[in-house]
Amino acid sequence: MSMIRDLRAVVRPSRVSLRKDSGTYDATRSPATPSAVVDCAVYRDGRRVETETPLTPHEAVRLVRRDGGFVWIGLHEPTEAEFSGIASEFGLHPLAVEDAVQAHQRPKLERYDDSLFTVFKTIHYVEHGQLDANSEVVESGEVMCFTGRDFFITVRHGGQGSLRALRHRLQDDPELLAKGPSAVLHAIADHVVDGYIAVADAVQDDIDEVEIEVFSPGRRKGTPRGTDAGRIYQLKREVLEFKRAVSPLLRPMQLLSERPMRLVDPDIQKYFRDVADHLARVQEQVIGFDELLNSILQANLAQASVAQNEDMRKITSWAAIIAVPTMVCGVYGMNFDHMPELHWRYGYPVIMGITVTICLGIHRTLKRNGWL
Repeated sequence: MSMIRDLRAVVRPSRVSLRKDSGTYDATRSPATPSAVVDCAVYRDGRRVETETPLTPHEAVRLVRRDGGFVWIGLHEPTEAEFSGIASEFGLHPLAVEDAVQAHQRPKLERYDDSLFTVFKTIHYVEHGQLDANSEVVESGEVMCFTGRDFFITVRHGGQGSLRALRHRLQDDPELLAKGPSAVLHAIADHVVDGYIAVADAVQDDIDEVEIEVFSPGRRKGTPRGTDAGRIYQLKREVLEFKRAVSPLLRPMQLLSERPMRLVDPDIQKYFRDVADHLARVQEQVIGFDELLNSILQANLAQASVAQNEDMRKITSWAAIIAVPTMVCGVYGMNFDHMPELHWRYGYPVIMGITVTICLGIHRTLKRNGWL
């Protein structure tokens, strides 16, 4: 009972005003609205500290700085006003705060005096029945992480990439969570890269499907070659978006796995090597996808060009055949009185026979040469 009374005393809000510029920050209010704060919890010795009422970020900070542990705050698409209170509470760098609010950032790792700022791009595979020129294959989001000595803050943008399941999974592993905020950073990095691996496998299936259709001898009868270019180009654009998420993240993961950092537990740093290895494998896959799609697109355009040449040869062949009767009709269509065989009884059938014979000979010759 005494512990419960002590805990109630800790979490009971007290009015504290921190002057900043010309205004004040009222610490009795939650620095962010409930729509922005997804979860706010204190972890001590790898276990979540249970409270009777949900903690505000300010109450969580007071609890951590009094009794130890760290606070993990999760936010979803906060506005500048919603995030400013938390930024002041934890002393976050203004440049990192600006990036976290505005989103659309490149994956990166930035080190400030008392914190690390990491940007991850999450990738989600969009299920689709039939791949066409307008199909959305991958959907991207962002997760920004602030890692400090006694806090970990995630700012998520986009409809995908929820961290709720990850938080529950970490809470089921107190030994790992006891390593502190760097353990959460590793878990998120591993979660994001695992998502890349799953998306890469799904995209591989789409590329295989397009490749089979482009090179299949029995492809869609009556459909001209080259009509798959729109689908290939759309898939290439989606792969490019995937590549923008994967490639820039490789260097930050290498830094986290190789360079000692005081905010990263040495035991956790070993796990970042595994994440970096998986990410390098995904990067190789994505580069391979891009090169393969280039080859498929070029082959598809070459097939379209060959098909056009075949059509032109057929048109030319039939024009050559039709030219013979056209010429004969043109000659005998001239109104001269003295023309060879003009008044001969058998002139018409003989001329028609000769015309048909010449046309059949031309047709046979062109067909033997592959023009028809």
